[in-house]
Amino acid sequence: MSPVQKQRELLAKKVIQNMQARFMDAYYCENKQEALKKALELIEEGSTVSWGGTATAKEIGLQQALKEGNYNVLDRENAKEGQDVAREAFFADYYIMSSNAICDDGQLINIDGNGNRCAALIFGPKNVIVIAGMNKVVRGYENALNRARTVAAPINVQRFGKATGCLKTGVCADCKTPECICCNIVTTRISRPAGKIKVILVNEDLGF
Repeated sequence: MSPVQKQRELLAKKVIQNMQARFMDAYYCENKQEALKKALELIEEGSTVSWGGTATAKEIGLQQALKEGNYNVLDRENAKEGQDVAREAFFADYYIMSSNAICDDGQLINIDGNGNRCAALIFGPKNVIVIAGMNKVVRGYENALNRARTVAAPINVQRFGKATGCLKTGVCADCKTPECICCNIVTTRISRPAGKIKVILVNEDLGF
């Protein structure tokens, strides 16, 4: 284990304690393979599963494993009626997502355009599984908010090709354009009900 990995492991244990104090179930995984195994352990076979635009779940192979397994998968990317599928996701047993930033005190910070991902985190699906690489954990709330807005959002704009200022410059311009993806910023302090939110921290760089 490298010094960076060791430091992140120690940090993860502290963050997990802080999340548990906020009534989130939280787990530590050393790598993608462990994260995939843990996620599948948490998801009951035969259940209805959906997700937002999470690169992390795809990177660990979770989306493909669910499609190939005994699950009722709601995938808006493969559906003509994408918005309808996104709405159906509110009735899912499990909703998969990542987090744009995680504060070391255990809070989750997420930024959203349409709002479906943040809305599902707050209310709707019976269980929300958040999978995040340790690259998303930062010290202090302001730094976490800054990461969501100035690191995650401009990269996601490049993914989706939205017509915003940061598409051209790579830097947040605090835009007010019709295609802005920073419409909703949500801080999750506590999981209500307790245990609804389950967080898997992975000791790798995953997502954006």
